[in-house]
Amino acid sequence: MQNLTNSAEGARMPRVVFVGLASCFGCQINITNAEAHLVDVLGQIDLRYWQLTHSEPMPEEFDVAVVEGAVTTEEAVGTLLEVRRRASAVISIGACAATAGIPGMAAEGYLTRPVQVYGEHVPEACGTMCAPRPVSSVIDVDFEVACCPVDPLEFVRVLQQALYGSNSFRRTSTLCGECKRNERGCFYGRETLCLGMVTRSGCGARCPNLGRPCNGCAGLSPDANVPGARRVCERSGVPVARFDEALEMFNQTNPAISA
Repeated sequence: MQNLTNSAEGARMPRVVFVGLASCFGCQINITNAEAHLVDVLGQIDLRYWQLTHSEPMPEEFDVAVVEGAVTTEEAVGTLLEVRRRASAVISIGACAATAGIPGMAAEGYLTRPVQVYGEHVPEACGTMCAPRPVSSVIDVDFEVACCPVDPLEFVRVLQQALYGSNSFRRTSTLCGECKRNERGCFYGRETLCLGMVTRSGCGARCPNLGRPCNGCAGLSPDANVPGARRVCERSGVPVARFDEALEMFNQTNPAISA
């Protein structure tokens, strides 16, 4: 990946914009919780636009675009195409941007959803709505920060990858390995549903470390064996229907869940 700090204009700081699509904006808010490091981070970039803080138009020129939220309108599609055209690097943050997340739960049978919410007259402010989908279904994404909400320090790490370049690969293993390294007992031994068997690793298994089963907010791992996970549920006294229903929360638009 190109080092964006080595620009043709010499020591110019990389220009960064934050774009919000369909989401609760919780990931952007959580980034500000990196209080001890935030000033240092801001000192490395030229923050040109942050939709959360003002309503001015997005600038014409920038180097890095950070995108939160799912694609739910044709206007969002157009915004992403413009973002991709202008940006040297695009970072998607949070489950909504990475997997369509919570908005993605409305993707199946989408055509009936607006009427269920608004009745016969959908407000013009909604624009031309479309079935929710992740950012990567519209444009190429260079970097991704998963989970709901994102870990602010993980965002800082990924932002530095975008700014300075990196040859590291994103993890594809499942969360179960992290639980084992943390020496946590398995929830399935207690007949408790956990999505760690199929969820992408990288968060350090924070929820299991707090005694809470994984709910899959990092999205389905490319290495996930969904049929095998269903068999584990059967052997452990966990209804397979509950597993499938839980898997849809953050993976509704991923065809692998129907494997």
